[in-house]
Amino acid sequence: MTPLRNLFLLVLLAFPITLIGNSKGPLVAAQDATEDEEAIDDSVVEEDDDEAEVEEDDTTDLTEEKEEEEDLSSGEPKASPNADTTILFVKGEDFPANDIVKFLVGFTNKGPENFIVESLDASFRYPQDYQFYIQNFTALPLNTVVPPQKQATFEYSFIPAEPMGGRPFGLVINLNYKDANGNAFQDAVFNQTVTIIEKEDGLDGETIFMYMFLGGLGLLVIVGLHQLLESRKRKRPAQKVEMGTSNQNDVDMSWIPPETLSQIMQSRRDKASPRRSPRKRGPKRPAGSDE
Repeated sequence: MTPLRNLFLLVLLAFPITLIGNSKGPLVAAQDATEDEEAIDDSVVEEDDDEAEVEEDDTTDLTEEKEEEEDLSSGEPKASPNADTTILFVKGEDFPANDIVKFLVGFTNKGPENFIVESLDASFRYPQDYQFYIQNFTALPLNTVVPPQKQATFEYSFIPAEPMGGRPFGLVINLNYKDANGNAFQDAVFNQTVTIIEKEDGLDGETIFMYMFLGGLGLLVIVGLHQLLESRKRKRPAQKVEMGTSNQNDVDMSWIPPETLSQIMQSRRDKASPRRSPRKRGPKRPAGSDE
């Protein structure tokens, strides 16, 4: 019995080992399959990233090419990297209508060659679209040579139109210059939206008309008051004056005796007649004289 028991124990011990060994095979195969799938996915993701990067590079190249083509097609010169510009408004950044606006433009030559500053111009544009000109000012010819590492200052002035007061406009100030090789450049020294201020001082047409209207209204009031006072004076009743007994037609003198009446009439005539001057009076005769 012992040999059989030992054989049986050996069989029991060997059988689980074979199961375990067989069971390890599919697990290892499954792990290998998952690792291969992950590697494939990683490679696919890397390929997608590479394609995306290639597409982005292509798009950036296309946009840059388009921008260059637009710049070339527009034909507008750009500013030179070897030059710097500055601007200073003399009276501040206030733009009164129908008044002089003066500013200074500084130009610095940082390059190794000469620059020739040709002209300076300014213009008002439509604020929503700077391609539309509202007021274009005359370009100032300069024709000034600026040597390397030197500076130059230029003065320019303009007058905004009076009807533009109280509204915003785009102000564009350009400095045109070229290098020694004849390459043209243009620098937008100022390119912003500004508001034109209405001019308050001085007399304009509206103010003069207002003063004339107020003066006429005051004169009309004075004439009306004068007519009112005159009408009130005319409406007042006339004052009664006592004439006494000067009017003989209203007095009955029939009851007075004739002698007394003659004396009264004689006294009235004496009072009414003018007195003779002392020189014209004759000498008084003494009483009892013959003459």
